[in-house]
Amino acid sequence: MSIQIPRGDPDPTINAIIECLRPYDERNPDAKIEVYRQNPVSVRVRVVDPTFKQLSRSERSKMVWPILRLLPEDVLQEISFVILVPPEEEQSSMSSREFDDPLPSRF
Repeated sequence: MSIQIPRGDPDPTINAIIECLRPYDERNPDAKIEVYRQNPVSVRVRVVDPTFKQLSRSERSKMVWPILRLLPEDVLQEISFVILVPPEEEQSSMSSREFDDPLPSRF
């Protein structure tokens, strides 16, 4: 599966995050990864992966955050929201629903 940008256009920060997550995407072909800029200082990331089903939030984080921490500090500091859910929680998770239908930005 390819990494998607569900809203907006890519910028250098979005592109850096996508490139960083590409190995995860290649190793986990059933995962769906989405990245978008919420506002000028905030980027959101969602990984929907069937392998998360039996894992705790902490275990999910241990699969993704070590990859994200490889990003340069100036890129990493723009990531404000990381959602890691299995497909069956994508619609029921309040964070995931906020990702799909964000509150209007104040910028």
